[in-house]
This record gives sequence, C-alpha cells and structure tokens, in this order.
Amino acid sequence: MYLGTYNLIGSELSMFTRKLEAQLRYQNIPHRWKFKSTDIGAELEKRAGTRFIPLLETPDGWLIHDTISIGPMLSERFDEAPVLPSTPVQRAACFILEDSLNHWFPRHALHSRWIDLDNAIDAGKGFGANMLLSKSVDDELTDEEAAKVAGMGKMMRDSFGLGACDVQGAGADKAEEVQSDFDTMMGLFKQHFATHDFLLGDRACIADFALVGPSKAHYLQDPLPLSWLKEKDNDAMLDAHVKRVYDDDEAGKTYLPDDRIPDTLIPILEHAKSNYQPFAKASIQAAMRGEKTFNLDLGHGEFTARSMKRLDKARLHVRDELQGLALGGSVLEELGVLALYEEEQL
Repeated sequence: MYLGTYNLIGSELSMFTRKLEAQLRYQNIPHRWKFKSTDIGAELEKRAGTRFIPLLETPDGWLIHDTISIGPMLSERFDEAPVLPSTPVQRAACFILEDSLNHWFPRHALHSRWIDLDNAIDAGKGFGANMLLSKSVDDELTDEEAAKVAGMGKMMRDSFGLGACDVQGAGADKAEEVQSDFDTMMGLFKQHFATHDFLLGDRACIADFALVGPSKAHYLQDPLPLSWLKEKDNDAMLDAHVKRVYDDDEAGKTYLPDDRIPDTLIPILEHAKSNYQPFAKASIQAAMRGEKTFNLDLGHGEFTARSMKRLDKARLHVRDELQGLALGGSVLEELGVLALYEEEQL
C-alpha cells in the first residue's frame, strides 16, 4: 500500500470505530475522520460490501473493514511503533484479551445506551450529528440542527437498540446483573492501572484499543454508564487510560521483561474465562446446531441470547495467531484461557 493519509470512516459513538481510532492515534498513523453520513452511506456499503463500521480507506483507495484483521496489519506495516508483543505469552494474552473485550463489552455498552430512554435520546443526538449533519459530537448545533436530530435516539432505540440488547441477553430485566458485572470489570481495571499504564506494561497493545473503543464511544460518552463509573469512582481511571492511548506511542516504552504477565492482569483473564468464554462457547455451539438462541447461567441467573456465528470467526482468528507459540506450561495454560481456542471446531 502507498504511503499517505488513511480515512477512518464510521461514527464517534461506535465502539469499533473508536477502537480503530485509538490504534491510529497511538501508532501516529496519518489519518482523517470521515463520518458515515446518510448522503454517502449507500455508496460506501456498495464499495465495501458491508454495512458495518468502521471502514478504513487506505491511501491507495482500498476500502477495508473488521478491526480484528486491520489491527495486526497496521501493527506490522507501522512497525516503528508496534502494538503486538513479539514474545509468545504476551502475544497470546493480547489476542485473548482483545477477543474477550471485543465481544463481552457489547452487553454493557448496548444495554446502557438503549434500555434507558433518556440515555438513548442523548445518544441519538450524537448519531444524528455524525449521520445527518456530518458534524462531530463536540460541535455546537444550531436550533435548526438540534431539531433535525431530536427524534434520532427514540427511532434508533425502537428500530435497533432494544433488539440489539436482546441479542446479547442484556434486556431490561438484566439491568442489575449487567451493571454489577460492569462494576466488577472496572474494579479489576482500576486495580491494574494503579501500577501499570497499559494492559501488558508500559506500552499499549491491541487489547488496550479494545478497551478504549467502548470507553470512548459509550462509557465516557453516555450519561448512564458515566454515572455508573462515577458511583464507584472509576471515571478518572478510565479517562486517564483513554488519554494515555490517544497521546500516542512513546519511543522506548516496552512490555514487561521476560515475557511476563502483570499479576494484576490475572483477575482480568480469569473474568474472561468465567464470563466471556462460556458465553462464546454456548453461542457458537448453538449456532452450529442451527439454533437461533441459547440459554446460559453464569452464576447470576439464567438469560437468553441470540447465537452468533461471528464469534467463531473471531475465535478461529485467535486460534490461528496462537498456532506455533510456545505456551506449554505458561500462566495462560495454567489459567485455562487457552482451551476455547485449541479446537478447530467446538
């Protein structure tokens, strides 16, 4: 691909758009924002072959998507600021954490955005600014512009948001469970970031971007999850992590020496093993059986979610990355977080 400036196409309220933005900024990759607005949406979808965001337009005009594959590509291409460890245990941990954060956080992000009508209305203003006006969420709107986007939140909640919560098994009846798990996870990150700047030490990896994405697009943006953060005094911690990533790479910063995993990362990996991984396995197996939904109890009461084949695609991506890494006897093997990725078919 040619050198030059990339176009980041998406929405400021999209966790995966913000995830990709985090990597572009940390690696100091030249880029500019381009909102996927209604006047160019159909053309972009035709070119890209997908309606999903983000899209990344390369300097030579290629339009690519899926942050799972874009992340390693950019890390390799801009290797003066790598965001993938070269040692086996840290590299494997990075991909395992990315997979978990990519696909577990949507439960909290979607629930907190769409279940509460007032929060949905607030989010709709941001979506409307991007999609209808090609303006940033930080831009002031005129009275006429504000009126134009006023109904966006309720419309999106009714047509998409509530259904998306049901897909994740995170409907209104699971409010207490979702917030409790969110608080637990934020507590684990707070403990970790008290002694480390990033997940694997003093420099960011792709998994850090998977944390920044929902934090920037949802948790620090929307009133409801922001109130959850403030209740537990976790807002400053999360905001500081986002700012460290957005301030871009510092030359000479490294991951922990000797391929070590921070002790404070162990509870985060254990949480993934006990929550996301059984969720993913149940979802994938139900999809393979041709079942549209599955029931699961993670210790807080049974819930029903939609089976998702795409979780297996993500799992196999991690499996491919782990092939050939020397992980026998590692802390990851001892924790049991490798098992989900060891089989070609679940």
